[in-house]
Amino acid sequence: MVDTGGRAELETISLLIEGVGSDQDADLLRAKIRSLEGVKSLNIDMESRQATVAFDPSLTSEKEIIRSISETGMTCSIIKVKERSTWWKEKQQLALYGCGIIALFSFILMFLGVESHITNAIFGIAVLVGVYYPARKAIIALINLTPTIHLLMLIGASGAILLGMWYEAAILIFVYSLGDVLESYAVDKAREAIRSLTELVPKKALVRKDGHEVIMPTENIDVGDMVIVRPGERIPVDGIVFQGASFVDQAAVTGESIPVQKKIGDEVFAGTINQNGSIEVQVDRPASETMLSKIIYSVEEAQSKRTSYQRFSDNFAKWYTPAMFILGIAVATIPPLFFGADWHTFILRGLVVFVVSCSCGLALSVPVAIVAAMANAAQNGTVYKGGVYLEVVDEVKAVAFDKTGTLTIGRPEVSDILTSSDITEEELMDLTGSIESRSAHPLAAAIVRKAKEINAYSGRNVNDFQEISGMGVSANVDGKQYLIGNARLQLENGVLMSEFQEAIEELEGEGKTVVLVGSEGRLRGLIAIADTVRPGAKEALQRLKDAGILTVMLTGDNERSAKIIAQQVGADRYYGQLLPLEKVELIKELKAEYDTVAMVGDGINDAPAMAVSDVGIAMGAAGTDIAIEAGDVVLMSDDLSKLNYIRGLSNKTITIIRQNIWVSLINISFMVVAALLGYLGLVTGLLLNEASAIFVIFNALRLLRWSSNTNADMALSSDREVPVSVGAAD
Repeated sequence: MVDTGGRAELETISLLIEGVGSDQDADLLRAKIRSLEGVKSLNIDMESRQATVAFDPSLTSEKEIIRSISETGMTCSIIKVKERSTWWKEKQQLALYGCGIIALFSFILMFLGVESHITNAIFGIAVLVGVYYPARKAIIALINLTPTIHLLMLIGASGAILLGMWYEAAILIFVYSLGDVLESYAVDKAREAIRSLTELVPKKALVRKDGHEVIMPTENIDVGDMVIVRPGERIPVDGIVFQGASFVDQAAVTGESIPVQKKIGDEVFAGTINQNGSIEVQVDRPASETMLSKIIYSVEEAQSKRTSYQRFSDNFAKWYTPAMFILGIAVATIPPLFFGADWHTFILRGLVVFVVSCSCGLALSVPVAIVAAMANAAQNGTVYKGGVYLEVVDEVKAVAFDKTGTLTIGRPEVSDILTSSDITEEELMDLTGSIESRSAHPLAAAIVRKAKEINAYSGRNVNDFQEISGMGVSANVDGKQYLIGNARLQLENGVLMSEFQEAIEELEGEGKTVVLVGSEGRLRGLIAIADTVRPGAKEALQRLKDAGILTVMLTGDNERSAKIIAQQVGADRYYGQLLPLEKVELIKELKAEYDTVAMVGDGINDAPAMAVSDVGIAMGAAGTDIAIEAGDVVLMSDDLSKLNYIRGLSNKTITIIRQNIWVSLINISFMVVAALLGYLGLVTGLLLNEASAIFVIFNALRLLRWSSNTNADMALSSDREVPVSVGAAD
């Protein structure tokens, strides 16, 4: 149910559509469903053949929606969570099998010398068996005055019958329907790779309830329940380890190849494998909202965001089909009417034009590749929020990184504490810990941890707490106003810093972040915090630089600390002491200079910069809904080497799409010219047509098996020199 804010609640259904094979079909479907009163939103995904409809149940119903779809000549079924692909069971495909078997039988009789009127009659039966479903859609297209490939195919088959070419008509119907089957197979093969992730979750789980252990369906487990997971079993729920410890294989969710140690208090995910220890997990999410479910949902929703190649294919189809319809009629009629040419010859040529116009190769060249690539990504702990981002990642010329939690591990620790003469170290940590406990910033968490670690934290009464974006916090404790943050915050409020200036410069020179505590116009002390560079960060940035991509580090830290970290990771440029809006402006400047820019972060503090970039890449999204929402591409793990994986996958996908489009266009051009000149027969044209479609389908499906391990040396070639900014890490 969808909450509509006090109005009638909307219901949403997802439908699997049988018989939607072209953009014209989708347009017809949209018009029919949207004509129903009460339909509020509609999304049709051609790649997975799914329609999602939100409607007001007081105005219409599931039954009405399904009935309206059937009026278009298509059929549908409500999608269930665990439903598997059944392309081979659809009625249209069963009709194909009947058509093929009967036609084959007649062909054998013809080969054995049986009289033609008998074999023609059997071919006619084959036509009747196979033509029903495409003919129904063709008639609907004719009623709606929309020339579609179904209509072109029906005209071609009808013309062949009128010319007494029963064998050709039967083969035309069979091969055309075979193309539909192959299309369904390709889409379902890719879609199944995504949906198979749901099967990683056990259907039943061992749950401790009221002191007893009971086995119950996973879908019936409630938040707060205790689930027992033995060694070697898959974890059925998302939750927190309540008891025990183990190593967990998280590859299904995060793509990490090495098992991760889990102990009490750590989060675990449904679908991952508990390896060597028995653990009890306290459920913190219902089965329908697990991280794995969100990955699958995000991928399936993303398929509606189309690439420029998909838009080209759609636009091409809009003029190509009507143009071929007109051309076929012109070829069949103009030479005989105005130049005395033979009617039989040119009607046959016109029919061949109709037949070769029924090409699904170009229509399939992009969507199958996109779905296959997304399936590959999902199985490797990566979510593209739209096919368009496969294209954008391939075009990236500069990558900006947030520092904390991205290039560094993101768990900073207090390394140094300095105080003025009138306050002790414990008093300073109690004061700052009490104030910072109100903040969600990673540095605040480090201060609170340290205060508790040295037993200095008392949780003092804090009033008037306020976060000052990009600078720090202010609060009132025991009637005194305190400022805790960077030098900019202190200077803007007239706090004198001379007493600690030398220490500040020394600590910042070591790459540490210095948090200053000021009150009544002077500094009371400082706390230095250090973070660790993430393993593999330098190698990941070097791979990008080798590909001719500029690497930039953005941080709110001071310039000296920023320079140290930038040097350690090898960033081409760095910018320190940035406010969130200043990061946004820098991304805009990079876009003006490099055209296509990616921003990599955790999606929390850097969401504005990610939003303004061409593609936002959110890291470490497992367990954080914020990161999944913020990123255009979501990496479920913190592994920076995944950047090379998504670059490689994007590049391979675009390469295959270009191959498919060129093969399809060349084949179409050749067939149309050959048909016009009379060098192409009905059957030959049909076989060439389907050969193109088969190539496109299986070329695209190669993406399901693509691995960055077998393409580790792949880099985008570029002779461009990467400039280094003033103050860059050198």
